[in-house]
Amino acid sequence: MKLDILVIASHPDDAELGCGGTMARHISLGHAVGIIDLTKGELGTRGTVETRKTEADEASKILGVNVRENLGLADGFFQNDEVHQRKVIETIRKYKPEIVLTNAITDRHPDHGKGARLVYDSCFLSGLRKIETKSEGKPQDPWRPKQVYHFIQSQYIQPDFVVDISDFWQKKVDAIKAFKTQFFDANSKEPETYISRPIFIEFIEARAKELGHSIGVQYGEGFTSGAALGVNSLFDLNQ
Repeated sequence: MKLDILVIASHPDDAELGCGGTMARHISLGHAVGIIDLTKGELGTRGTVETRKTEADEASKILGVNVRENLGLADGFFQNDEVHQRKVIETIRKYKPEIVLTNAITDRHPDHGKGARLVYDSCFLSGLRKIETKSEGKPQDPWRPKQVYHFIQSQYIQPDFVVDISDFWQKKVDAIKAFKTQFFDANSKEPETYISRPIFIEFIEARAKELGHSIGVQYGEGFTSGAALGVNSLFDLNQ
């Protein structure tokens, strides 16, 4: 299945936190959107691999994504090397996305920046015909996404552009809350973590309001680009 947008993120819930509203907005416009989780989040303090899978499935239903897969890379220990790049390349060539969204270029969690570099490099390498890969035993054609954008996570990064997600804010929140083991639950007996404190969800909303305010809307999600952004007309720019 060919996708318009493919989100490739280090952990289950990274996609929802970083660009859930952007996914929902583009799905509403008729675009085919998918999520690839690089790891199963097995090193997470709260929950299990099984609960994270169930939660990811629920979040996917809420957002309405066309497909979601998990590459099963080692949480905390995956590398940006040939073995891991080939796995990501196979996925890119399988879905042939026009746009790839991925983790922040640098962040509090080392897997985020590491994942960003792995995905960025893999997107370029995927376009090289002399790198041979197979899917279901059949050779894959080379494919390079037109754009790779990085969403913003815990650390503030000045965005290159901001997407208006005001009409999709609640859907983003609902998708995040599908990860019940990870976020605030007053009845949970699991250890408190950086993201399980009530203030974390408040932070996510404050960040969205800050980014939204920067473009004159209620809620926004920011992205950075490794290349200059081109427009066909000055009237394409919103301020």
